[in-house]
Amino acid sequence: MEQYLVVVENGAHNYSAYSPDVQGCVASGDTVEETIKNMKEALTLHLEGMTEDGDELPQPQGLLFYLTQSDPIAEPEDLLTYIEIRQPTAA
Repeated sequence: MEQYLVVVENGAHNYSAYSPDVQGCVASGDTVEETIKNMKEALTLHLEGMTEDGDELPQPQGLLFYLTQSDPIAEPEDLLTYIEIRQPTAA
C-alpha cells in the first residue's frame, strides 16, 4: 500500500481535493469526509487506468518533500491528509 498526500480545499459551496503526486486527479464533495472518500475512489481509478495503459505509477513524495519546495502546495486554511491506496497490479 502507498500513502498519497492529499490537499482538501474549502470552496464557496463545497470542498475539493487533489494529490500533488498524481497530476490530473481531483475530487469534490459537500463535506470533508465525502471529499476524502471521493478522492480515494478517484485515486484508485486513476492509478488503475495508468496501470492498464502501461504508465509508470507516481511514487508518493510525502509532506516533508513538499514542505521543502519553493512553491507551497496548500494554503494555511487547507487540510492535509494521507490516503492509503493499494497499488494496482498489471494484468
